[in-house]
Amino acid sequence: MKNIFRKFLIILAVFTLSACGYNQFQTKDEAVNAAWAEVLNQYQRRADLIPNLVNTVKGYTQHENATLLAVTQARAAATGFQITPEVLNNPETFRKFQKLQGELSSALSRLMAVSENYPNLKADTSFRDLQAQLEGTENRITVARQRYIQAVADYNILVRSFPSNLTAKMFGYHVKPSFTVENEKAVSTVPSVDFGK
Repeated sequence: MKNIFRKFLIILAVFTLSACGYNQFQTKDEAVNAAWAEVLNQYQRRADLIPNLVNTVKGYTQHENATLLAVTQARAAATGFQITPEVLNNPETFRKFQKLQGELSSALSRLMAVSENYPNLKADTSFRDLQAQLEGTENRITVARQRYIQAVADYNILVRSFPSNLTAKMFGYHVKPSFTVENEKAVSTVPSVDFGK
C-alpha cells in the first residue's frame, strides 16, 4: 500500500510540474537569452567597425576632432559596460546599457553627417565599404532588438498569466525589461513642416 501511495505521489508531482508551466519558463528564458546574445553580438560588430571608420575619417578631416573624440569616447563607454546576467533582470541596469548604446548611435550619426562636408572622404572606397558595413550592422541590430523584444514579451506574458504566474512566484521568475523609446514624448509629437518661407 505504501508503494502504491508513493508512486501516486510521484505521478502527481510529475503531472503538477508539467502542467504548471515550469518547462515553458525554461524554454522562454532560453529564448530570451539567445535573443539577447544576438543583440550583444550585433552591438559588438558595430563597435569593431568604429576604429577603422574613425581612422579613415581622420585621414580626410582636419577640423572634426571633437566629433571623432565623441565617437571614440561613446564606443569606449559602450564596450566598457559590464554585461552580466543582472542586465536582463534589472530594469535600471538595462536602461543604462540602452542609454550607452543610444549615445554611441548618436555619435555615429554625427560622424556620418560630417562626412557630407568632405567629398574626397565620400569618394574613398574604404570609407564607402565601412559605411555600408555599418548600415548593414545597424539593420541587424534593429532585427536583433525586435527578436529580443518579442522573446521578452512571450516570457513576460507567461510570467504574468494565470496559473503560470504561480509557478513564476514559486521559482523566482520575474518580468524582464525590454528596449524602449528613449524619448517617448518626442516620438508622439507631430513634427511641424513649413514650406512657406
